[in-house]
Amino acid sequence: MSMSAGSTPGTAPFLDVLDPAFDFHSPEVIAAQEESWYADSPLGPLVLRYAEAQEVMRDRGFDHNGKGFLAENGVVDGPVYDWFVPMIVNHDGAEHRRLRGLVNKAFTPRMVEGLRPFIRAWAEELTERLRAAEICEFVEQFSDPLPLAVMCRLLGVPVEDYEFFRRWSPEIGLVFGLANGGDVATRVARAVVALNDYVDGLIKDKQAHPGEDLSSALVAAWEGGGRVTRDELRNLLVTLVFAAHDTTRHQLANAVVAFAEHPGQWELLARDPGLAPRAVEELFRYRPSTTILFRYAIEDLEFHGLRVAKGTALTVLTPAAQRDPRVHENAQDLDITAVRRTPPLQFGGGPHHCLGAALARAELTEALPALTARLGPPSLAGPVVWTPPIGIYGALTVPLRFA
Repeated sequence: MSMSAGSTPGTAPFLDVLDPAFDFHSPEVIAAQEESWYADSPLGPLVLRYAEAQEVMRDRGFDHNGKGFLAENGVVDGPVYDWFVPMIVNHDGAEHRRLRGLVNKAFTPRMVEGLRPFIRAWAEELTERLRAAEICEFVEQFSDPLPLAVMCRLLGVPVEDYEFFRRWSPEIGLVFGLANGGDVATRVARAVVALNDYVDGLIKDKQAHPGEDLSSALVAAWEGGGRVTRDELRNLLVTLVFAAHDTTRHQLANAVVAFAEHPGQWELLARDPGLAPRAVEELFRYRPSTTILFRYAIEDLEFHGLRVAKGTALTVLTPAAQRDPRVHENAQDLDITAVRRTPPLQFGGGPHHCLGAALARAELTEALPALTARLGPPSLAGPVVWTPPIGIYGALTVPLRFA
């Protein structure tokens, strides 16, 4: 692995996060975190500790700067640029509040609670299918179809279109891993074009046949005039497609791999399903599906002794920061009984706290007890194939055998 946590006097440790073999919890990363709150990397400074990570995400001296993020990765125009730069997460202030207000009502506690019976029924049905096989492929048979079904229910998308989203949602989610290079930019561009075309048809359908779903509500807001433009409407719907699917499918897969490594924790949850909410928070902390969070300096500034030039990003390395021993006792251990007093970082903070956080929690809180009640502890039945470490991170294939 091409990384070193060593440093010469007056310099920070260096971590090569673009190395496909990079391990977020290697001895080198742990040593770097002990030495300094940040490390240098091909992406620039990486924030390794929890307190500084939370601070930079809330500091008004930084913003998301989607245009800067794309420019650093060689994207200055085209379909990816036209989708990503106006995305809701890349707005701040009044514009962000306006766009967020349009989708807020779909993620209220009442709305999320209303989805729980649907989530539970799907989780139980998918679990029954797993019971029928000696060896299963967990991503294909559970962690992918569950959030996909929930997303389609939320947006009012017909069942026959599931396979379309299964193909393109993971591809558009690669945008946060543009730094990995290769054909990533081309794949994201193809996904944007495909999803734009689909959403254009969905908008027409909801105009003609509105329903009790988020897509219909957003179309009504556009038709009502003034609240959202046609381009913003399409952008919101395309963004919701992957945001409600890709991160959660990876989080579910990451969770079951963690349980395969710690079967005793699975048995704890099987004996006490009431531990599910705490288990979900611990799994978010222990193996998050979002590995990096960018924040760009809006002017020249100093952050904890580091001079940061305008337009420079500080990148939160979420998996490392969430195992910071300054915040958590036994930070490298998975303990679903632990009471963690700090929230997970991958949902962001402040005005940009992830809208779908409550829905993701509901999905995992329903899914895990459905699995542990019907199946014994999982063990790996073959090698796990992982995404590149930077971006939305998770297992692509997880062959499992349940006891």
